[in-house]
Parts: sequence; C-alpha cells; structure tokens
Amino acid sequence: MPQWDFRRSTSSARLLAQLGCERGLTMAQCLDGTGLDEPTLKNPASDVEARQELQIVRNLQRHLPDAEGLGLDAGLRYHLTAYGIWGFALISSRSLRSAASLGMRYLDLTYVFTRLRSDEDAQEFRLWMDDAGVPPDVRQFMVERDSAAIRLIQKELFSVALPLRRVECRFPRPRYAERFVEVFGVMPLFDRPANVAVLDAAIMDLPLPQANEATAQLCEQQCRELLNRRKARSGVVGEVRDRLLRSPGAIRGMADIAESLHMTPRTLHRRLAAAGTSYRELVDEVREALAEELLRARLSVEEIAERLGYAEASSFIHAFKRWKGVPPGSLR
Repeated sequence: MPQWDFRRSTSSARLLAQLGCERGLTMAQCLDGTGLDEPTLKNPASDVEARQELQIVRNLQRHLPDAEGLGLDAGLRYHLTAYGIWGFALISSRSLRSAASLGMRYLDLTYVFTRLRSDEDAQEFRLWMDDAGVPPDVRQFMVERDSAAIRLIQKELFSVALPLRRVECRFPRPRYAERFVEVFGVMPLFDRPANVAVLDAAIMDLPLPQANEATAQLCEQQCRELLNRRKARSGVVGEVRDRLLRSPGAIRGMADIAESLHMTPRTLHRRLAAAGTSYRELVDEVREALAEELLRARLSVEEIAERLGYAEASSFIHAFKRWKGVPPGSLR
C-alpha cells in the first residue's frame, strides 16, 4: 500500500488546479474525471483522495503537453503555510536536523507521493526519494514536484537556500535541465540509480531562526492527533483495526479476525487488498501508533515490547527502526 494512499487536505489539489488555470485551462479541464468541483476545493473542511490529486496531474499533462518543468513549477507553490500545523511544527523546531526528523515522522500530513528516507555519515546527509510506488505516467512530475517543494521548505526555514553537494535523478536529462539549476543551485546527475539530494552533514545542526521548544511540542501534539484522525479509516479496514487495538499484546491471527467479522480469511484478504492494504500492514500500523503513545508515557522499551506482544525487546526495536528510521529511544 503506498504511504500516500489515503484522504488528504484539499490544499495540494487546489494548488495544482490553480497552476492549470494560470496556464490557460478552465477549472473543469483541471478537475475532469476527479469527481471534484471548485466549491469542494475551496472548502477548508473538505478533503480529497490521493487518486483524485493524481488525476489533476494527468489532466495538466494532457492539456499542457509542451509545458516544460511543470512539476518544478508546481513544487515551488508549496510554501510552508500550505501544510498547516505540520509547517508550523517545522518552523519552530530547534535545528534543521530536528525539523527533518519531525517532518519525516509526520510525513503523511504532507502531499508527497514519493517515499522519503534519509541516512548520513560524518560528511553527508542524504535524502532519498523512492518513486517506485508512483504510477509511471506521473512519476517524473511527482519527483520534480516533491523535490522542488522540499527545497522551498528548506529555503523558508532559513530564509536562504542552503548549498547542496549534489542532486541525482532517475529519469533522463530533460530539455529544460537548466531549470533544475535555478531551483537546486546545482545541475543534477540524470539517469542515476536513485533520486537523492545530498547536503553537508554539518548543515543539519544549524539552529533555526524561529525555534521555540514549547511551540514545537504543541505543534507536534496537534500533528499526532490529526494523523490519528486521518488513519482511523472506516469500512472493513477500520473494523480490523479496531479489533487489533482491543488486544495489542496478543495480536490475533487473520483467521480469528475474519471469523469475528463473519467472513472467511480469503474474503477478508480480498477485501483488504481492494482497500489497498493487508492484514500485516494493519498490524504494523496499530503497533506503530501504540508504540508512540507508550513512549510518550515513559514506559521502558522492554515494557513496550511486552505490551505490544513482542517476544524480545530487540524485535520491537528492529520493527520501530523499520517504521521510523530511528530507534525508539530517539523519540522520547
């Protein structure tokens, strides 16, 4: 299941539609096939599905085939204010490193379609963008948009664009390659094995000018609550999730859950697949959410592992690193 495949704020869809209208399209052309209308996009209480946003991108590409660097142009519209509380959480973070860590933890509150992860050594901090889960017909657009949006976020955090060591892209060198230099300050290497942006590791510890610990904590709490609401999905997915939450220390097998829902395991598997997920993914989702809550309650790693049904603390630590990219102690 792609990490972006759930309902999200209308802000991103609205920005994409506005881009199309500024390029001469009508709103009807931008929203064709999405099931959306202009009042819905303008309603801050509304939300959209990721597939609807993808359809807007397809409409832009179909009606504006000669618009070079359209993905880059789209990404440069995603100012920090477009992300709501997630953006405020980043602004109030202590350093670029803490902002990056918080941003990755609550990435589902953004509009990215690529899967992000990071790693570093003594010299380099690397941000990887995995586009394998993005549909091929919009893949390059989304890599351009997501990377340009991340670059804009960094610039707005410091009020200046920090130097990049290098940028690498999986797609071939486009005719408008010079546009990338305008956005990133360096010419990317194209036709590379992966999409990655690289900074000096020392830059990550630079303090942010608007850092405020109390505000950062409040914003993170609101991010957490908002994310939990969005993940509380309905239908069979919600029913399975509810049953898993009742006994997190003794996770029931899929056959038991299916029986409690008066269906066969095969039927449950099929219905979960139709919803874009699986039983194993829901188990991980429940354990991940509960782990965060228990860490905030100051339980030890051993106690959390026991409550979540892990035979050993090391198994829980391994799972947590797979979910968050960092060990559980770093999020206390």
